[in-house]
Amino acid sequence: MRPAYFQTHTPAAPLAVFRIAFGLLILASVVRFWAKGWIAELYLQPRFFFPYYGFEFIKPLGPYTYGLFAVCGVCALLLALGWHYRLAAVGLFLSFTYIELMDKSTYLNHYYFVSLAALLLVFLPAGNYLSLDARRHPAREHTHVPRWSVDALRLLVGVVYFYAGLAKLNSDWLLAAQPLRIWLPAKNDLPLVGFLFNYPITAFVFSWFGAIYDLTVPFFLLNRLTRPYAYAAVVVFHVLTAILFPIGMFPYVMIVAALIFFPAEWHERLLERVRAVFRQPSAAQRPASPLVYGPRVQLALVTGLALFFVVQLLVPFRYALYPRELFWTEEGYRFSWRVMLMEKMGQVEFKVVDSATGRTRRVNNSDHLSVLQEKMMATQADMILQFAHYLRDYYTAQGVHQPQIYADTYVTLNGRLGKAYIDPTVDLARQAESFAPKPWILPFDDEISGL
Repeated sequence: MRPAYFQTHTPAAPLAVFRIAFGLLILASVVRFWAKGWIAELYLQPRFFFPYYGFEFIKPLGPYTYGLFAVCGVCALLLALGWHYRLAAVGLFLSFTYIELMDKSTYLNHYYFVSLAALLLVFLPAGNYLSLDARRHPAREHTHVPRWSVDALRLLVGVVYFYAGLAKLNSDWLLAAQPLRIWLPAKNDLPLVGFLFNYPITAFVFSWFGAIYDLTVPFFLLNRLTRPYAYAAVVVFHVLTAILFPIGMFPYVMIVAALIFFPAEWHERLLERVRAVFRQPSAAQRPASPLVYGPRVQLALVTGLALFFVVQLLVPFRYALYPRELFWTEEGYRFSWRVMLMEKMGQVEFKVVDSATGRTRRVNNSDHLSVLQEKMMATQADMILQFAHYLRDYYTAQGVHQPQIYADTYVTLNGRLGKAYIDPTVDLARQAESFAPKPWILPFDDEISGL
């Protein structure tokens, strides 16, 4: 017999609101990306792109990259409208994830969140209520959906916040207020409050509040009594981060996503206003029609969701498989909701040696990479290795005999003095790319304690 929880239903309004807001937000992001010229700057102009290990087959499509962004935007719009919902959700997940995987240097946590949310929407019944599909085919309209379908989105948002809070429980963040002690003084020209950023205590207040906020806000959003205050904190927190830091659409993504914690009645009142604008009948005039899955379909969906969340709960801890300081090596750093924890700057100069003649030449990185790519590559060992392999192949084609590639690096982390990052005696052209620890990353000689 199935547990009672999996037999309960809840109004579909929260899924419909999430679908509409999420789709419109991604559409706005695509339009913004296009309008600012970032497609050409990031995906057409560089000679080389940094693929994710195992996804080397995903590359920019030349001029057709514009078409890929157009597909992503159209799918986001169709998702919001609920027109061919399932196809739109699949198209949005595939197109957005392809864009995300084209170049590692553009990695952002909220891109990862968008891909995960889009994947969930493929399997959730968010298109069965207040959608064009339901209007065209009334038999598909369902006023109530299985409760787990709404809770799945709540759990995803909760994981993002809670894991971001766990990541802040480290000595740099809590005991040294880094990197906020570096970033906040740069914003001292803000009206009214800017002068406060010159005081170290402000960075400590922000650091501790950020950790406590991330760890607790999902639970406060779940509670009926604390929810309004918690959501007000969500808005204030993310608007403030949007003002202070250039992190793109992430604050707005989370402001929208957190709405999923509000009760169905709140969402229904919001949708009633939408219906009034478009002169649609009120939901009160329609009989309840719950969506009921067959036992096998529901078992498959719930099992798939369980596996999805097991992966999400475990992947952020993969850094424990690597022996050295995470912030220094960044082995296991991505896809773990570590948001804005480091001020890491670096310089890297590559030396190419002809194995036959011993002739040496220096590489001008900007001849091959964009400004963003060069900046991101200089502090991340896996990207340094990828670029070294590219240089090996590039200079082989230029007639250099079995080129040896060496890197002279200099990296600073969270206000510490800079030091060499990569062993300059190691020929990176002969190092294999893998998930294994990279012994040619030089020791950190310091400790950042915590999770």
